[in-house]
Amino acid sequence: MNPTDKFKTPLDLRESVSAFQRSRIILSAYELELFTVIGKERKSPEQVATEAKTDKHATERLMNALCAIGLLEKNDGLYNNSEFGLNYLVKDRPGFIAGLMHSSNLWRSWSNLTEIVRTGRENAQTIRTKSNDGDWSESFIAAMHDRAYRQAPAIVAQIDLTGTHKVLDIGGGSGAYSMAFVRAGKEINATVFDLPNIVTITEKYIRAEGLQNKIDTLAGDYLVDSFRAGYDLAFLSAIIHINSFDENLRLVKKCAAALNRGGIIAIQDHVMGQDRTNPAPGAIFAINMLVGTPKGDTYTENEIRWWMAEAGFDDVQRKETFQNALIIGRKK
Repeated sequence: MNPTDKFKTPLDLRESVSAFQRSRIILSAYELELFTVIGKERKSPEQVATEAKTDKHATERLMNALCAIGLLEKNDGLYNNSEFGLNYLVKDRPGFIAGLMHSSNLWRSWSNLTEIVRTGRENAQTIRTKSNDGDWSESFIAAMHDRAYRQAPAIVAQIDLTGTHKVLDIGGGSGAYSMAFVRAGKEINATVFDLPNIVTITEKYIRAEGLQNKIDTLAGDYLVDSFRAGYDLAFLSAIIHINSFDENLRLVKKCAAALNRGGIIAIQDHVMGQDRTNPAPGAIFAINMLVGTPKGDTYTENEIRWWMAEAGFDDVQRKETFQNALIIGRKK
């Protein structure tokens, strides 16, 4: 069921509750790289298990379930990828969905929801802490890049870039939005500010796009370290939901200090209605922050506008972007 669907019968509830089963089947096959092991060939369970270093009987049962789902096909006891599986789940294919490992990592966080609601989230780890895990960082950035790279040009096009020469991309991850900014105007250069362990990954993405002369990196913790100054635009995509209300106020004030007069701040995130139940994806994402961060949440438009006003921004506007919204303010 979609987040906005209503429950009408007990069957609707059962279908929603059991949805995790398909999810776990797909994620386990992805983690074990079964789709990549099979590749373009037709293989027996023994071949797949040997190459994947898994149990033959368990692997065969998992592949049967994948056939039922439609990601594998089975003929005469041999298995091959479906057209979809071949195009999107095999490594090194152009359409490979690299971000699913992040979903697998989220599974582990979400499994703690009951205990976190019961006792609080003192033991939840922040993204800043998790970034010390190289595998987690690579999968997280890959997941963020997969979506951001496709969406960024359309989102950047909604921002008035007149007079913009220097962009500060805070928590910019792979640099996907910085790439869109510098491609939107020949005179634009960008700086990706992110944690030390992340910017080393960022630089790989920048080199792959051949944009080293247009995009640089600055390592630090955005709640602690200086952004420097002289920017015309501060961009924060999927950042405020990681932080507490007060941390975001400090962060927006830091952005104001880093901007030239008349500079722009643009915040893209889930933006909630006043009762915080809608939009539904934002309400559900707030739980993702509950299980994955010690202070994160999704925030209302009024809260974001208040931060901007306190930091000296006016002429605040809202624009819609896919599931999220873009709140833009200008420094007085």
